[in-house]
Amino acid sequence: MAVRHRLIKTTPQAVWDVLADGGLYADWVVGTSSSTPKRGQWPQVGAAITYEVRLGPLRLRNETVVRRCEEGSVLELEAIAGPLGTARIAIEVRPWGEQCLVIVDEHPLSGAGGVLHNMSVEALIQLRHRAMLARLARLCEDGAGEQRRPDPDPDPAPGAGAGRA
Repeated sequence: MAVRHRLIKTTPQAVWDVLADGGLYADWVVGTSSSTPKRGQWPQVGAAITYEVRLGPLRLRNETVVRRCEEGSVLELEAIAGPLGTARIAIEVRPWGEQCLVIVDEHPLSGAGGVLHNMSVEALIQLRHRAMLARLARLCEDGAGEQRRPDPDPDPAPGAGAGRA
């Protein structure tokens, strides 16, 4: 089982904001070039996004489905990659002082990925997770989630907060 963790220098809420934005999926998941909503409201259970993987001239469209979500702390996904099979990806977000500890646990569920799973494949998943967590950290620490979070009061009353003494 490939388990990896990373301390991200921001709040758990900032990390969750990025994870909860399906449009950012391709920005932090290694190997994906784009992602689009397929059904449901990401990251609610049952919601899905499709994503594209480019391998030279080949373009493969796969799907990721939310299987479990505890808002702000746990996101479990099932990546469905056609003949390669399916994989479970569990992401846990934990407060760690003023920062955030993110733990990723991935393992194959079915298909070729499950049959061919061995120590070499495990090592490749570890490398992928290292890169994925680095991308996630960069997005979160640069404020990507906060930048996309809707303004709580987009149209304040005229003059509110703009008083002069």
